[in-house]
Amino acid sequence: MTHLRSKRLSRPGHGRIAAAVLGLVAALGLGAIGDARAAPSPRPGPTADRWTDRPHGFASLAGGTTGGAGGKVVTVTDQAALAKYAAAEEPYVIRVKGTLEMEPFGTEIPVASDKTIIGVSDTAEIVHGGFTLDPGTHNVVIRNLTIRDTAVEGNWDCKDTDYDGIRLDTAHHVWIDHIRFSRICDGQLDIRKDSEYVTVSYNQFTDNNKTFGIGWTPNVTTQITVDHNWFRGTKQRNPSADNCAYAHLYNNYLSAQLSDGDPVWTYGNWARGRTKMVIENSFYDGVQHPYQADATAELVQRGSILRNTSGRHDAWGTAFDPRDFYSYRLDPAAAVPALVKRFSGPQQRIGGPVTLHVPGDHPTVQSAVDAVPDGNDVPVTIAVAPGTYREKVFIPASKPGIELRGTGRDRSDTVIVFDTPAEYGGSTGSATVRIAANDVTARNLTFSNDFDEAAVELKGEQALAMKTTGDRIVFEDTAFLGNQDTLMTDSPKLNVISRVYVRDSYIEGDVDFIYGRATTVIERSVIRALSRGSDSNNGYITAASTWKGNPYGFLITKSKIVSDAPDGTYHLGRPWHPGGEPDAVAQVLIRDTRLPAAVKSSPWTDMSGFSWKDARFSEYRTYGPGASVTPDRPQMSDRDARSHTVTAYLAGTDGWAPHTRH
Repeated sequence: MTHLRSKRLSRPGHGRIAAAVLGLVAALGLGAIGDARAAPSPRPGPTADRWTDRPHGFASLAGGTTGGAGGKVVTVTDQAALAKYAAAEEPYVIRVKGTLEMEPFGTEIPVASDKTIIGVSDTAEIVHGGFTLDPGTHNVVIRNLTIRDTAVEGNWDCKDTDYDGIRLDTAHHVWIDHIRFSRICDGQLDIRKDSEYVTVSYNQFTDNNKTFGIGWTPNVTTQITVDHNWFRGTKQRNPSADNCAYAHLYNNYLSAQLSDGDPVWTYGNWARGRTKMVIENSFYDGVQHPYQADATAELVQRGSILRNTSGRHDAWGTAFDPRDFYSYRLDPAAAVPALVKRFSGPQQRIGGPVTLHVPGDHPTVQSAVDAVPDGNDVPVTIAVAPGTYREKVFIPASKPGIELRGTGRDRSDTVIVFDTPAEYGGSTGSATVRIAANDVTARNLTFSNDFDEAAVELKGEQALAMKTTGDRIVFEDTAFLGNQDTLMTDSPKLNVISRVYVRDSYIEGDVDFIYGRATTVIERSVIRALSRGSDSNNGYITAASTWKGNPYGFLITKSKIVSDAPDGTYHLGRPWHPGGEPDAVAQVLIRDTRLPAAVKSSPWTDMSGFSWKDARFSEYRTYGPGASVTPDRPQMSDRDARSHTVTAYLAGTDGWAPHTRH
C-alpha cells in the first residue's frame, strides 16, 4: 500500500516568529548587565538546550544519568507518598505538587536508585526536611524544588544538628538541578564519601552558613560539575571541594555574601586537599576570598569577573581541561548575573508536561502508555523515534491528556503497525491502535493494519488501523493505512457524543474505511479509495452510524478523494445500523472537496436493509470529475451549510476548537 504526503501549508507569520525567537536567544546569550566586562570566551561546544531533561557535565558520563526514565510517572502531594515511591526498588518519575511539610522536623527522605524527583511548576516545596542518598545509590535526578527551613533559631553553626537539604554518601550519577535551598541547618547540599559523576546546575543557595560541601574523604575520587548556580546571602562552602579528582565550576554567580567579620571562614570557592579545580567565567560580587586553594591542590581560573572582592585569589597548577571529558556551553561572565537570576531555581516550565521517549526511555509505545498514571492530570508527550513498531497500542479511558508524536521528518518515518483481522478477536480486537481516553492527540505518525485480505479467505476481514471512543481526539499529519474498516471513530455508547478532528492527514482503504458514530471532521486531507479490481463496485468510503439525536456526524471538507479504481465504481457511503439499531441514523456531509471519476453517479447506497434515503447524506460544493448534481445526490443548501461548519461540528457544549490553533 502506498500513501500520499499531506499538504504541508506554511503557517502565516512563521518566518517572523522564528526571527523573533532567534533574536531573544541572542539577547539572552549576551546578557548585558551594566559596566561589567567579560574576558574573551572560548567558542561554546555543542550542548543540549538550556531546558533539556538530560544532564550535562560529569553526570552525563560513564553511562549517564537518566533517573526514573523508563519507570512509571506518579504525582505526590504528601510525605507518605513521596517516601513510598522514593524508596521503591523500581524506577519512578515522581512529580511533587504543592508544599510537603516533613514530620518530624528535619526528616530526610531516603532516595533509592533510578529515581527522578521533580517539582511541578515553580511552587513545589519540601519544608522542614530534605533527601538523603545512602551508599550505593545511583542514577538519581532531583529537580525544580524549593527545599527550606530546617534552620534552628540561635544555632547558626549547626554543630548539634545535621538537617541537610540533600546529602549524598558514596552515591554516583546524580543530577541536582533548579533547586532553591534556603535556611538549612547543616548543609544545603552535602556530597560526601567518594560520591562520583555529579552535576549541580541552575540552583539557588540562599541564607545559609555551611552551604555546599564536597568531599570529607582522603580518597581523590569525586568528579563534579557545578554551573549556573546563584549563591547569595551565604557564608562559607560556596562550594568547598575536598580531595576531588575533578571539580569544574563555571558560570556561577556569588553575591551578597554574609559577612560577620570572620577573616577565614567566610569565603567563596575553596580547593582543599588534593583537589583539581577549574573555575571559568563566573561572577563574584562583594565576596571575601572569592577562590582559594590549599598548597596541595591545583586551581585554574580563567575569564571570571570580580567586583568589590577582597582576600585570597589563588591560582596555581594546571588542574585539568574539562573539554577532555565533555562539551559544554560557556556563557560570557558579564552575562552570568542576568542569566542566573532568570534561569536558576524552580521554573514554571519544568515539571509540567512530561515527555516519555520511545525507545529511549521505554522500548515500546505501549510500555510508555503504561507508564502514564491513571487519572493523569498533566499533558504527557510520548515522543516516538523513527522506526517501525510492530505492536498493538491501547490508551485506556483512565489515561487522558496523552500526545503521541513521531519525531521523524515525515509521518512515514514512524509507523505503528500490526496485522490482526476481525476473524481473530472481532472488529475492536483487530485494531492496531485503540484510544479510549479523552484529550489524546497524535502527530507525525503512520498507523497501519497490514493484514493482507487478498492472501487469505476469512469471514471477518475487517482490519482496523485505528479505533477511537474518547472525546476531543486530534490527528494531525497522520496516515491511516488499511483495507476494510481502516479508521473507526466511535463513542462509548450510542447517545454519547465523542468528537474527532483529523487534519492534514491521509486515509486509505476500500470497504467502509471511515466509519463509526463519533462526530468527526476530516479537513485538508487526502482520502484514497483503493481498487479491489472490480469493474462495478470497488467499495464504500464511509459507513456512519450517527445517533439520531446528534445533528453532526461526518464532515469531510477542503480535502481530496483520490482513486485508481475504474470510473463509476465507488460509493461515497452507506448507512450503518450496528446490530440493526434503528436510532443510528447516519449523517455525512462532503463539502468543498474534490471527487475522482471513480465515484458513482448515484454515490450513496443501502446497507443491511436500511435505505440510504432515510440517512442524512449530502454534498456541498464538491468538484472534480466525480462531482455532479443528480436526483440521487442530495445537495445541502447555502442556508444549512452555514450551520454545518468545522466549528459547529466540534464545539459541543465546551467550545472545543482545535482547528483554530492553526
